[in-house]
Amino acid sequence: MLNIGSKIMDLRKAKSWSQEELAKKIGSSRVMIGNYERNENTPSVDILLKIANVFDVSVDYLIGEGQLSTYDKDVLKRINDIEHLPEEDKQHIFYLIDNLVKAAKLKAI
Repeated sequence: MLNIGSKIMDLRKAKSWSQEELAKKIGSSRVMIGNYERNENTPSVDILLKIANVFDVSVDYLIGEGQLSTYDKDVLKRINDIEHLPEEDKQHIFYLIDNLVKAAKLKAI
């Protein structure tokens, strides 16, 4: 079962928005937002897109499906930007990322 409701609620609370504020931003009602958050109703694809856009996340993130569902749009945008660079530039970026990740892991130990 999809747990879209808890993700919507978490994202809404992170922005300190009320259900009413979110409803206005996506053209819905407070009652429907409550129903989504309690998983009593599943948002339509149109509403899912509006929710994803207002929170700047992917639909995959909201529904928890797909390989990239745990990444937010900023991460995906960066991955996309890197993908379109020349190969030599990509290798330099990967080298830097690998070293930064390695340093972060060692720091955590």
